[in-house]
Amino acid sequence: MDSSIPTLKRMLGIACTLVFACFVHAADQPNILFIAVDDLRPELGCYGSPIAVSPNLDALARDGLLFNRAYCQQAICRPSRASLMTGARPESTGLFHNYVSLRELQPDIITLPQHLIEHGYETVYTGKIFHQGDTDEENSWSREPVRKMPGVKKPSGGFALPENQRIQSEDRKAMIAKYGEAAKRGLASGPAYECADVPDHAYVDGYNTLQAIATMKELAQQPDKPFFLALGFKKPHLNWVAPKRYWDMYDPAEIPMAEEDHAPSAGASMGLHASFELRTRAGIPKSGPLGPELSRTLKHAYLACVSYVDAQIGKAIAALEEEGLRDNTIIVVWGDHGWHLGDMGVWGKATNYEIATRVPLMIWTPGMKTRGAKTDALVELVDIFPTLCELSGVPIPDHVEGHSFVPLLENPTLPWKTAVFSQYPNPALREWAANPLSPAMRETWFGPLITEVETRIEQQFPDVWQRDLFEQHLTGFAMRTDRYRLVVWKDRRDLAADPVFVELFDHETDPRETTNLATENPDVVNALMDQLHAGWEAAL
Repeated sequence: MDSSIPTLKRMLGIACTLVFACFVHAADQPNILFIAVDDLRPELGCYGSPIAVSPNLDALARDGLLFNRAYCQQAICRPSRASLMTGARPESTGLFHNYVSLRELQPDIITLPQHLIEHGYETVYTGKIFHQGDTDEENSWSREPVRKMPGVKKPSGGFALPENQRIQSEDRKAMIAKYGEAAKRGLASGPAYECADVPDHAYVDGYNTLQAIATMKELAQQPDKPFFLALGFKKPHLNWVAPKRYWDMYDPAEIPMAEEDHAPSAGASMGLHASFELRTRAGIPKSGPLGPELSRTLKHAYLACVSYVDAQIGKAIAALEEEGLRDNTIIVVWGDHGWHLGDMGVWGKATNYEIATRVPLMIWTPGMKTRGAKTDALVELVDIFPTLCELSGVPIPDHVEGHSFVPLLENPTLPWKTAVFSQYPNPALREWAANPLSPAMRETWFGPLITEVETRIEQQFPDVWQRDLFEQHLTGFAMRTDRYRLVVWKDRRDLAADPVFVELFDHETDPRETTNLATENPDVVNALMDQLHAGWEAAL
């Protein structure tokens, strides 16, 4: 690449910053509607899905900017959201799994809403923004959402149908009796899906949308104070529950299934998992393939949840317009990571591959000049923090490790990052929350699955196999460039040592990452390894 490009990037970035600074000073500080969607891969009409019914997100993309190549920092909820909300990468937050809180590790780090409060914003959330346990009430939020909505009852539990509530309750009682507290960490979750003829607010995402709209109406009564309103959706996270009307939007026979349902040829035996998160659900086989009928039903359930969430987003945006707020409100929509729907033979997030690390991301601002565009620029969720600061005329804190993509709102084809970075500890020998395997996991029906995985790893790595290494210390560090995905598997205790294994995928010839080409392309691997070691700062 031409050595003048980084300089050009900086010059263009300065110019665009001045443009947006003028916008901020010329009008009131913009409000921000900050929309998070859990487990949403780019399975939307605006991303080319032939089947997804997502008219509201499609409409937002047609009037805003859609990012074709946006990536999370780790394909699991808590680390991903912590990175986005702090602007710091997992190696800086220290968060690599779901069972340690952000403030335990980083008591003084400044979050995005906390920073906005310091610069005059009212901040409030409803739904899932941080991971549960990281809601950061004392630091990040200046007020509570509306709690009372006449005639609207808050849902309790995840299911609307009594029979599914009963199944979930019985499963939990049985597992707690056998495994104690460990069972409460997801070992019994009821059915994987539900189709019930109920109103949208019978499930929590519909309720939270009404709560956000009611809160927005209150915020509108303070026109002199900008707000950051965060609305977080739990679907399409398991369990896939959605009102019947959204299931009815799809003909199951027309739903396309995963085209590549096998692990990558010559890939890492630890690169995939045994779909643990899904298999905890009632009615899901505890080992072996799911079968074509169940697989189709599950994808139908996922799509129904996507359409359900899309409808709620449409309601929130419509409320902005009804309150006269749209013309001074930034709207950003993001997913925290992708999700395998049978791709590579697994169901779930929690890998270092494209399908788990690529996320939907779109933004709409009142002052953007380019509308309805798509950009192929490589961006990361950690970039959202500095971007919203710049759009709001707020200084970017020194600790932030992302890069504002405001210049792309002016010119989506600008030369941009040369690489983006993700990571994940060994998916095959971790629980679905990325924490090390508990004794209960080995004692349940997952014991044989774990033994099978260990056997495959030992066969591939007979000279280095040690359970402690692979289960506790091995991490895959992934880098996506314009053309390649590199996954380097390293022992965290000695990151300077040679990697245990390397994977290379060529997206020019193999966009589904079906074949590891590392052995055949040592020169490419060496060049990419140097780029990986140079890190995120060198990719700007």
